[in-house]
Amino acid sequence: MTTSAMPQINPEYIQWFRNSAPYINTHRGKTFVIMFGGEAVNHPTFSTLIHDFALLHSLGIKLVLVHGARPQIERNVEQANISSPLCDGVRVTPREAMPHILEAVGAIRLQIEAQLSMGLANSPMYGSRIDAVSGNFVTARPYGVRDGVDYQMTGEVRSIDVDAIKNNLVHNHMVILGSMGYSATGEVFNLLAEDVALKAAVALNADKLIFLGEQSGISDGERLLHEMIPNEVDRFLRDRDTNLEINYFLYCAGLACRQGVHRTHIISYAKDGALLEELFTRDGAGTLISHDPYEEIRRADIDDVVGLVELIKPLEEQGILVKRTRERLEEEIDNYSVIERDGMILGCAALYPLDEAAAEVACVAVHPEYRNGSRGADLLAFLEQQARSHGLYKLFVLTTRTAHWFVEQGFVEVSADELPPARREIYHNGRNSKVFQKLL
Repeated sequence: MTTSAMPQINPEYIQWFRNSAPYINTHRGKTFVIMFGGEAVNHPTFSTLIHDFALLHSLGIKLVLVHGARPQIERNVEQANISSPLCDGVRVTPREAMPHILEAVGAIRLQIEAQLSMGLANSPMYGSRIDAVSGNFVTARPYGVRDGVDYQMTGEVRSIDVDAIKNNLVHNHMVILGSMGYSATGEVFNLLAEDVALKAAVALNADKLIFLGEQSGISDGERLLHEMIPNEVDRFLRDRDTNLEINYFLYCAGLACRQGVHRTHIISYAKDGALLEELFTRDGAGTLISHDPYEEIRRADIDDVVGLVELIKPLEEQGILVKRTRERLEEEIDNYSVIERDGMILGCAALYPLDEAAAEVACVAVHPEYRNGSRGADLLAFLEQQARSHGLYKLFVLTTRTAHWFVEQGFVEVSADELPPARREIYHNGRNSKVFQKLL
């Protein structure tokens, strides 16, 4: 084959694949509980979603799939002319409706198992061997009578057979849970799939709980909210009138975070590839609800030096920052604070005490892809809090190109004579730096 005939490979694909390596390593061996409703099963993207489940399985991720069946149940009971209304988002399940509900849930389970068994050549499932297992893993109890409404054969999760599920996961099986639960008396109860997913994730101590809904995560009306913490979830549910599905996903996500599931994702089943984008890219495709902030400002440590070098080197080459050797960064690392996002250093700033009253702010930098926002101002506020905690009330900064930004943050230009004596002695203006001051 001649060189000119060589097929061209998309360099963006190569870069994405390389950048996904840390996530592949991180996710391997972890347990994910993924919930999707009957709407997802009916959607054209469901076949590719099955392929993505198979891909996650092949990468060593232990999957528990939890499926709902609301539209299928509604169709069946309507055709049977049986009334099964929803009260506060929970279905009232007459006993005579149970055969039709079991038919809907069973049909979905069989469909999932059939699609996971595909191994056609020239398809993403080729070469995969997935043993899908379902069973009586969920014990239920009656939902009972609430606010005067008898929910009849509707139930709630009583317990999850953790040992049985883990035993199947250890043997490389994919576990499938439906919206059904079984009682000690042999009765079958109709459950909320979201509750099954939540209780399963908590009981299994899952690494992730993932809800696949129609929407691409949580929106504040203008933009997608990529990260939230439980307190923000509480405020969102209190202050905003969102649709029922998103409300309940958020409610479950908040509970999951408070009960030991550190990361819950809400993404769209309708967007092809959203699951992979969420799990294998830094910015994701939906909303992450995390007990700890996904992006945090913290004091730097020695392990951050490599990230700091990569962040500030382009700015040093442009003459925006003074050049600092790696050795100097290591020696002065205690002065630095960083913004970290899922293992990547997005921003940094340093605070150097000058005397008993003043400190210098230096090396303020934010990754160029993340400058649309308040990260620089947030870093500065973090340094100001550090200064106050040490009894310092005066900040100085020397800059050549970012004077306007510091003015916007409350700094005012002063003479170099205002610098503390020790700093003034080593100040040289070969870079023609301007001196700014802020009183705290």
